[in-house]
Formats: sequence, C-alpha cells, structure tokens
Amino acid sequence: MSPKPPAEEVDVDGIPVKLTSPDKPYYPALGDAGRKRAVVEHYRLVAPALLAAVRDRPTHLQRFPDGIDGEEVYQKRVPRFAPEHVGTVDVTFPSGRTATAIRPTNTATLVWAAQQSTITFHPWPCTAPDVDHPDELRVDLDPQPGTGFAQARTVARDVLKPLLDELGLVGHVKTSGGRGVHVFVTIEPRWTFTEVRRAGIALAREVERRAEGLVTTAWWKEERGERIFVDYNQNARDRTMASAYSLRRTPRATVSTPLRWDELADDLDPDDFTLTTFPARFAAVGDLWAGRGERASALEPLLALADRDAADGLGDLPYPPSYPKMPGEPPRVQPSRAKGR
Repeated sequence: MSPKPPAEEVDVDGIPVKLTSPDKPYYPALGDAGRKRAVVEHYRLVAPALLAAVRDRPTHLQRFPDGIDGEEVYQKRVPRFAPEHVGTVDVTFPSGRTATAIRPTNTATLVWAAQQSTITFHPWPCTAPDVDHPDELRVDLDPQPGTGFAQARTVARDVLKPLLDELGLVGHVKTSGGRGVHVFVTIEPRWTFTEVRRAGIALAREVERRAEGLVTTAWWKEERGERIFVDYNQNARDRTMASAYSLRRTPRATVSTPLRWDELADDLDPDDFTLTTFPARFAAVGDLWAGRGERASALEPLLALADRDAADGLGDLPYPPSYPKMPGEPPRVQPSRAKGR
C-alpha cells in the first residue's frame, strides 16, 4: 500500500484550509478531471457568486466521502470538528427540535466544505438572524417520468415567466443540474414559512391552469402522470434546494447554472454546464445572479390569488410525510388507499 500523501494547506483570503487526499476520485467517469482537487478548485472559482447565494443562510451539505458512487451524507448540523471560521445559526425543524446549522459567511467555509466532500450546498430560503421569515420564494419545476428538461423549460419560459411579469414579481432562473428548472423570487422577509408556502401553492395552481395539461400540483406520484410537477413544498420549513453554482451528483458533474431568461431556447442542454466546461462560461458571463437581492418582491399578489382559490373551495395541499399534521391540511393519504377505506 502506497503511503498517504501529505495534506496541503490552501490560503483562502488569509484563512488556511487543509486539503487532504486531493487526488481522490469524486467523479470517476471524468478521470483526472473529476478528482477532489477539481471540486475544490470549482468552489474556489465560483466562491464570490456562491457566497452571495448562501451567505448567512442555514445551509445543509450534501456530502459524498467516497465520491458520487459512494454513500451520501446529508449534513444538517455543524460537525464538532468544524474550524472556528465556520459560522453557525440555530434553526427549528418542523418537528419542533432545534439544531445548530452551518451559516456560511466567508469563502474559506465553502472551501472547507468542499474539503469535507461536499458536492452540493443546500441553503434555506432565509437569512440569519431571522430564520423564521423567508426572503425567497422558490419554484421547482420537476419533470416526472415521461417528461424531461424540454417540458420544464417550456413551462418556465412560456407560462411561469409571463405570469411572474404579470404579477410584478422578478424571477431568477437556473438549471437544477438535472432535468428540472429552478426559479427563485426574492421577497420581503415579512411572511412566515406557512404564508410563503401558501403563496407558492397559489402560484403553482395558476401555472397549472395556464399550462394546458403540461403541469400538475398533485402531491401523490400516482396522480401526476407525464407532466411537470410544481413542487410547492419546497417553500415549507426545512426544505432546501441546490444553490446556484453547486455541483450535482451526476456522472458528468453538472452544475446548477444561473441563466438569462432568453437562454431558455429550444437548443439549451443543461448537460452542457459541467465541472469541466463551467469555467469558460463563468469567465464569459460572470455571476448572472449578482444583485438579485436588491429588488424584493411583495407577496400580496400571490396571497390574493390564494384568497381567490380559497373562495372557490381550494384549500391547503399535503405536506411531506415527515411533517406533523398541519392546521387546515387535507388528509395525508394516497388516493388509491383512501378509496379502499
């Protein structure tokens, strides 16, 4: 057995970060281009833009200590061995339990997370110290079996974007790094998670109405069919989405990539944005999400839609199974099982 190579020390804005096993394969299909060092260098490259996306947010780390083909560790709490430069914030989960989460405040924390085998950063839609009032409404266009990126792109470009414009909301679009499309709307942090989720449901239902059969808000998979599911529960407490500029667990190491709306053309392929190709794009276009927090949208137009739906008899929708029963929530049981009762 060959001796383990000595650890290296990387200077990150004056903060030393230890790098161990830099040649460990994280993306085996990429060969030398998919080693741990390449992942660390990706996060050093995009650090200013990524930090803008996760700064002061409770952030979960999706880690793969043995590379993407190995076991996943989904880290919600700050590990005991975290260095002093890693910020923290206390959060409350839907169960009522509390935890101390990572709160990125500097580039060194991002590089340290990459050293700890982090592939994807999952920030909450709120910022410390007020982690009970989201400052983002998030739209997850999730393709179901039989659909793919082409359908998600069509819904985002031809239905969601015009609707946001109509409501006076500014959406920022990115690839999910998989087959989906994510849209983030910066909002004023004046509403609770419950209220933001209610607004997200209203938006999803309106997209469903306008998409002519391409979209569903059905929580149960057996009811979704070959449509794009708008995952409204991404706005519930403790639900997270991959940050902009995060790598994803795909063989070609795709990147969740911010886009201009006019880039959602029919020839756009999210698989073109990868660990190996992203540096050239980043050099050419920079941070397309820069300054997105400077203009916050109000939720009143969406809450008015929610009130209209309620008057028409459309109430709440199911929460994820790990959540306690919520006030006003319909029965949380699969329709096929409910019919047999």
